[in-house]
Parts: sequence; C-alpha cells; structure tokens
Amino acid sequence: MANKLLTITTPRGCVHKIQTKSGKVSVRMEWAEGFGPDWTKHLQGVQAMFDTEVMRLTDPYVPMDTGMLKNTAKMASEIGTGELVYATPYASAQYYRPGRAGSSTGALRGPYWGERMKADHLEHLAAFVKRAVMNDP
Repeated sequence: MANKLLTITTPRGCVHKIQTKSGKVSVRMEWAEGFGPDWTKHLQGVQAMFDTEVMRLTDPYVPMDTGMLKNTAKMASEIGTGELVYATPYASAQYYRPGRAGSSTGALRGPYWGERMKADHLEHLAAFVKRAVMNDP
C-alpha cells in the first residue's frame, strides 16, 4: 500500500510514489475509471468542431461558378473524420490548376484553396483547437 502522503490524487486518477526499505523508488499511475472513454468522446467532438471550422474558413477560397464544387464538401464529407471531401469530377483539376487566386466570383477563390486557407488562418485554427481541447469533458 502506498503512503497516503506520497499519493497525488486528481479527478483523473492518482500517482503513487512507493519507496522500499532499500531506498528504491517507483511510481505507479492509476487512471480514473472512465478517463479514456470520456476523453475519447471529448476529442471526437473536438475533431467534428475543427472539421466544421475548417470547412467554414475554406469556403471563401473554393472556386465557384455554380457553387456545386464548394457545396460538395458539405454533402460528401463525414464531419469528425478529419477529412473534407470535394466530390466533383473536376475538383482535382480545379485544385491543382495553374494560375493565381482571384476571379469575378471572389478575390480569394482559386487553386490550392486548402493550402491558402491554412496559410491565412493557421494561428486561428491552433487557438481554436487549444480552446476546444482545454474545455475538459
């Protein structure tokens, strides 16, 4: 049995410091029951919120003629998987086409929309995830 004075207890579990008569010290961690499932559920929710935020921020960068390309992300992506899908036959050609951003349908719209959005909003996305993760389950 660990010495109660050498036990650190938190809502998530406890750490026991055990010292033998010979002076050898070992540490044992016990996770609180439910810690893994609670945090797994929490982080899955964070992933879904992050996917939605990335989709929202990316929308103004996606080329638009009829709106079909940008709207397929909402229809074809499975929110929470960490992957946004633009499901048109021409999505790849639009993404990798040579040229610069900007057109009559928006100054930001054009090729490499995901990379350009990240370049513009990386700090915001990092802060968004930090806030979401720190909001304990």
